[in-house]
Amino acid sequence: MQSVYAMHQNSSDNLEKEEKFLFHSIENIQDLYLTMLSILIEIKIAEEDFIEKSSKKHLATKEERNPNMKFVNNAVFQLLTDNNSLSIALEDRNINNWKLNDDYILLLLAEVKKSTIYADYMANTKNDFEEDKQFAVDIFTEIIAPNEKLYDYLEDHKLTWVDDIPLVNTEIVKQLKQIKQSGENIFFVSRLYKDSDDKEFIRSLFRKTILNEAELTKEFIDKTPNWDADRIAEIDTIILKMAICEFLKFPSIPVKVTINEYLEIAKEYSTPKSSIFINGILDNLIKEYQAENKLSKTGRGLM
Repeated sequence: MQSVYAMHQNSSDNLEKEEKFLFHSIENIQDLYLTMLSILIEIKIAEEDFIEKSSKKHLATKEERNPNMKFVNNAVFQLLTDNNSLSIALEDRNINNWKLNDDYILLLLAEVKKSTIYADYMANTKNDFEEDKQFAVDIFTEIIAPNEKLYDYLEDHKLTWVDDIPLVNTEIVKQLKQIKQSGENIFFVSRLYKDSDDKEFIRSLFRKTILNEAELTKEFIDKTPNWDADRIAEIDTIILKMAICEFLKFPSIPVKVTINEYLEIAKEYSTPKSSIFINGILDNLIKEYQAENKLSKTGRGLM
């Protein structure tokens, strides 16, 4: 949707260029995912460094000479640090944001250490994998993910990341909750695409929407008698065209799935009343298509 909108705003007809940028921005989601996940490793390393330096001070205190190592020995942090899949992905994608900007790691570590989450965790002398896992989930959810300075950094680093941050953080929390202490697949790096068909769908939807815009517009333009075409929000027209494209040119996608997806997009990106407007148009179109036997959906439950 954003790529189609960008082509409109730029009055661009270079489909290949815009498609290339679309896939580039999607690839960047993987970089954001790895960047956020690596924070847990880096704050562990930063605390280890702090403990080592403190213990070597000339006038080190008793606590500095015999520090509480529970945080740096957290089993989940260690599993992530030692995970081969994650190490390879970080190296392959050249994720070194925190090596170059360690002030953010120190800031996040300081926020963690002054929290009640940290105090309660460190005060418990019992070592338990489930507790370690819950601690990792809690500090990521309550301290790391909501940090405004971190958000500002991510926004400045790559503008396309802004819309992807909630998706990525949700995936990381889900994975942390599922992480296992032993056995196969203790942790694996999430794939960007489910399969090749998943990636091809993006290309196909983008191209079919752009190349059939005039045809798709005709499907709804006379269904809005109370609205002049130039009064309909541009985002709304794009959402309608994409939804209609899925109705007519993607037989394997259920009608309800299409409607639900585009109503969610409208709520997120368009005007407050857009989802109601779009829902009305799509609902009328579906009734019309069904009456004219214009929908060709294959598989069970697709209507």
